[in-house]
Amino acid sequence: MPVIEVTNLHKEYGRVTAVDDVSFSVEPGEIFGILGPNGAGKTTTVECISGLRAADGGSVRVLGLDPVADRDELHQTVGVQLQEAGLPDKLQVREVMRLFASFYRDPADIDVLLRRLGLAGKAQARYKKLSGGQKQRLAIALALVGNPRVVILDELTTGLDPHARRETWGLVEQVRDQGVTVLLVTHFMEEAERLCDRLALIDRGRVVAVDTPAGLAERTGGGQRMRFRPSAPVSDAELLALPEVETVTRHGAQIELAGTSQLVQAVTSLLARSQIIAEGLRVEQTSLDDAFVSLTSHMETAKEN
Repeated sequence: MPVIEVTNLHKEYGRVTAVDDVSFSVEPGEIFGILGPNGAGKTTTVECISGLRAADGGSVRVLGLDPVADRDELHQTVGVQLQEAGLPDKLQVREVMRLFASFYRDPADIDVLLRRLGLAGKAQARYKKLSGGQKQRLAIALALVGNPRVVILDELTTGLDPHARRETWGLVEQVRDQGVTVLLVTHFMEEAERLCDRLALIDRGRVVAVDTPAGLAERTGGGQRMRFRPSAPVSDAELLALPEVETVTRHGAQIELAGTSQLVQAVTSLLARSQIIAEGLRVEQTSLDDAFVSLTSHMETAKEN
């Protein structure tokens, strides 16, 4: 039975449709991502799931509960980290944890949670003195203090430097390893690829696709790109004669090729037969970023037609 079930969710703000017929489900123990650009409707979707907003249409069930009708019960089993914590600067970390723990019937051990998230040494520190990464650790701690079965993390790593972002990713994986189902909202492709078992791609309030990150990438052909400088001349005609090559683009002395998943093997074999070296070779697989651009472009074309 899905932990979260969203069916034909619809939400409007005046004349603006923020969420338009969104449907997906989340299985137990997953890190499920909601991926899309800023303004795509991601935050509105999770606010409806967490009971912070009432939907205008469709239905949402979390652990079998209605987020609006069963809000009090839902909040005992779902932890939420929103984009803006809004915590008072002068509150100490332990004070914040105690305050949030008081909202739950069976809260976690605060000291154990702070140690687990690397905040034990900051228990007496005031919120305003924490670094960006420490504030995000605290946000995760607050989402977990009620011993939830589901945790919702919204744009968790926005504004963090690369080191702090990767540390935070490790914490999210630890949360999942403890048996907690994670709903992760992000607009970072790399974050979605690294963390998510499956994800829903949302653009302009609509679900474009639901799949694994690899599955989404394969929808664009699962191909490869390669870029190199040949040590001797090679013609476009020779390269395009290979079934694996789809396009050839020249940038001065460099050649850029796009093609199937066997592109690199086919081109390097051709070059080897002519004793040509591919200098400065760079190879890229089709990525989630490519899939997002391709799938949302198809969606816009369909709207226009």
